[in-house]
Amino acid sequence: MALLIDLFGYLSIVLHGLTVTAQSMALGAVLFLALLARPLALALGSPAAPILRGTVRIAAWSALALVVCEGATVAMQTAVLVGTVDLPVGDVLGANFAIAGLIKTAAAALMLAVLLLRGRRSPISVLLALVVVELAAATLTTHAAARLDNRAPLLAVEFLHQFGAAIWIGGIPCFVLALACAGDGAAWRLIGARFSRMSMAGVACIVVSGVTMCVAYIGDWQGFYGTAYGVMVCAKIAMLLMLLGLGGMNFLLVERLRGRPDTKITRLRRFAEVEIGIGITIFFAAASLTSVPPAVDLQQDRVSWHEIVERNTPEWPRFSSPDHDVLALPALQAKLDAEAAHRSAAPQAAFVPGSGDLPPRNAADIAWSEYNHHWSGLFVVAIGLLAILNQAGLRWARHWPLLFLGLAGFLFFRSDPETWPLGDIGFFESFRDVEVLQHRAFVLLLVVFALFEWRVRAGGWQNRRAALVFPLLTAVGAALLLTHSHAIANLKDQLLIEVTHTPLALAGVTAGWSRWLELRLDRPGNRIAGWVWPFCLLIAGLILLDYREA
Repeated sequence: MALLIDLFGYLSIVLHGLTVTAQSMALGAVLFLALLARPLALALGSPAAPILRGTVRIAAWSALALVVCEGATVAMQTAVLVGTVDLPVGDVLGANFAIAGLIKTAAAALMLAVLLLRGRRSPISVLLALVVVELAAATLTTHAAARLDNRAPLLAVEFLHQFGAAIWIGGIPCFVLALACAGDGAAWRLIGARFSRMSMAGVACIVVSGVTMCVAYIGDWQGFYGTAYGVMVCAKIAMLLMLLGLGGMNFLLVERLRGRPDTKITRLRRFAEVEIGIGITIFFAAASLTSVPPAVDLQQDRVSWHEIVERNTPEWPRFSSPDHDVLALPALQAKLDAEAAHRSAAPQAAFVPGSGDLPPRNAADIAWSEYNHHWSGLFVVAIGLLAILNQAGLRWARHWPLLFLGLAGFLFFRSDPETWPLGDIGFFESFRDVEVLQHRAFVLLLVVFALFEWRVRAGGWQNRRAALVFPLLTAVGAALLLTHSHAIANLKDQLLIEVTHTPLALAGVTAGWSRWLELRLDRPGNRIAGWVWPFCLLIAGLILLDYREA
């Protein structure tokens, strides 16, 4: 229980991201069944049966995932409240958040039961009713439910926003399935045209509701760049523009099918795959928004534009590190040990992971962190340059993934100086600290995709799935970076760090999915994508080289 309480904040964001993803996929599949697969079944002919079966299967699995994720969310929140404030379980389950969560779980469970029992013949009216119940309950867990002013219209806007995400992003997996099942240009045209109209409706819902929520929750321009909420909204907008670009090119290809039914649709399918990945990243960014107050509620401790410019004005990187002993925590621990020895008493721990207290920091800690980021930037710049040279045809540069192993080793030793192997806090004990847990996860990701990508490039590994590990884990790392937090007491410093980390995450998203397109597209699209991701790595390295905390 103590470990759950320690990690609750971070786990709740990750679990909420998974819940939003499962919800959108389940509802999107039901809407795809109701608006496309069933109405076009007669016109599609023989491909209709596998499309219907596949859509029902996606809806069922997504509904099951939603039951698990939402049930786990309610159970975790209940356990933490019972364990921290000693409330009876019945009182916790009677709270609004628990009631909404239980309704969502029940609606998803009923949806799953209907899909499993009736399959392709599932009554659409029942499924759509459950979609409405699911969305209505989901809106009761958003910021709108906590507002005192304009609560009803904001709830309606949140409902519209989640509906738009479901019918568009949530329906894309079924769209990819339908394209794979259909075998000719006429069927592709029917499917593409209908889904384009569904997507346009979804985009309209997202844009209208998004603009409304920006006005209600952000309020002014400083709220965009001067608060954590605004920065995360900016990240969502940037990724939404990526999706609109991919969707717009797919729309043009669908229109081309009208006059040329023999047009290849490989690009249509691959762009849709990338839309799924970016869409899931947006869902995790949305989950992060639930952990911070709306910008309009944070009028103090905002960051000014001048402070952002001053912090991000390029300076020469820091390539010399302070000694470990002068860091705040080791220095404090040494003082406490000396005092305990003088009294012949047991030494007191200067910092206990998961205690809720922030570790002490001094100027040496800031220098240590900047040194870590700047040397990491050198690694990433070198990786990006070697990847560019490899793309240009220099065979010896194909070993560039091995540099990720060097970066992983560097971060393992340096990221958290208060923990093993440099500090006094043990390896397993340190995982009670959320920041340490996140750093270790990033190190593991670096090791895994470095080994896979190096074997693919240098060893000639022909396993196509192995080649996809690098883009997938790069995209996962970028999504996790959007949930990353630093244990710093000063809110302005936290935000100024987030201003740096958000562009890093966007560069990672672009790098991962452009590498995916290089592997999955035909020429010349794969050649273009193959030049995008190395430059994204280079940009990420330059951002790290300019990182500062003071």
